[in-house]
Amino acid sequence: MDTAVHDRVPGTPRPDGAAAIDFRGDHFALFGLPRRFDLDTEALSQAWRRTQALVHPDRFAGAGAAQARLAMQWSTLVNTAYRTLLDPLSRAAYLCELRGVPIDAERNTAMPREFLDQQMQWREQLDEARDSGDAGQLQQLARQVEQHRAGLLLELARLLDSDPADAAAARQAACEVRVLMFLDKFRRDLGPRATH
Repeated sequence: MDTAVHDRVPGTPRPDGAAAIDFRGDHFALFGLPRRFDLDTEALSQAWRRTQALVHPDRFAGAGAAQARLAMQWSTLVNTAYRTLLDPLSRAAYLCELRGVPIDAERNTAMPREFLDQQMQWREQLDEARDSGDAGQLQQLARQVEQHRAGLLLELARLLDSDPADAAAARQAACEVRVLMFLDKFRRDLGPRATH
């Protein structure tokens, strides 16, 4: 096993049973990446491949049941961490939670008034485009939504990457994440044909 990577990733299971899996670290530390929203996804993918190669259950098939079970748990954690950090919405929500501001989307559905107004307008445009069968209008609406989404992602990067100790920025970021969740639901409502 590569000792440099093993030292950087605490708790990597070894065939000799010398290390237990440490589930206490965050996803960024797992991959040796900074806690940032604006993340280099290629570096993330490379770190995931390296880490997954070290902990893949096939490497521990002959090491006994306990080591195989640890390797399976670690591999699952590595994959979960990768999926969380790869998706911008999940990454933003995770960063908010790391800063003590859970998204709590099931109970906290408060949205900024201007976004609610915008969403109502988009819903009306969607209904009109569907009723008239106007594919061009659907595509134009999809472009507007994508531009709005891109702006939200830029705002999340500003809020989450400027000062990790700024509690107000973390709360604002959590609000933006909830808006983005709502926006992504609307994007799904638009359907795949609207984005082409």
